[in-house]
Amino acid sequence: MLVKDRMTPRPITIGEDASLEEALRLMHSEHIRRLPVVDKEGRMVGIVSELDLLKASPSPATSLSIYEIPYLLSKIKMRDIMTKDVITVTEDTPLEEAARIMADNKIGGLPVMRDGRLVGIITETDIFKVFLEMLGGREPGVRISMLVPERKGILAQITGKIAEIGGNIVALGTTMGEDPTTRQVTIRAADVSQEALVAAMEELGEGIEVLDVRICSLTGCA
Repeated sequence: MLVKDRMTPRPITIGEDASLEEALRLMHSEHIRRLPVVDKEGRMVGIVSELDLLKASPSPATSLSIYEIPYLLSKIKMRDIMTKDVITVTEDTPLEEAARIMADNKIGGLPVMRDGRLVGIITETDIFKVFLEMLGGREPGVRISMLVPERKGILAQITGKIAEIGGNIVALGTTMGEDPTTRQVTIRAADVSQEALVAAMEELGEGIEVLDVRICSLTGCA
């Protein structure tokens, strides 16, 4: 899956001469938390987040009067508070690479560029939705987590066994285990009972340890 598959195309932008008050109003009306900043030619020159705007706003403890605050906000422009060195990705960037860039740089969104032009934006919310789908968060079935040995063919054995007992895998994810010799595998399977799934995994032996198993519906797991 690539960034272009999940990005928001034609993102809402704001001009570099726009005021802080305008930016706050736009974010609140559009329910967004970041705005790419563009110049008069439409080229992206920076980005501002909701946190940037709040940091630049007068403190609630300010001694300014209610008449002075709007004037002050109108004088603070995007060019004054925007981040100029913007980290970006392209449409063909793998989604997991975009997620790694966001995590490594502690940022919540990435403008998406094509030939130097802004064509989209991908955010942590978009990544979270993909994570939800990949782990079958909205799919009913039996959810089982196992610690398995890190070796070739182990996933084939597990998935083959589930197919053998008539189960249908709707989601499968792996993460690092307790050490480099193991991996944690989480599977959500339909058309199979909890008891049958656990018994099948235990039959495999092979160093497989069932860590957690529960029944999941559209509203949650128990």
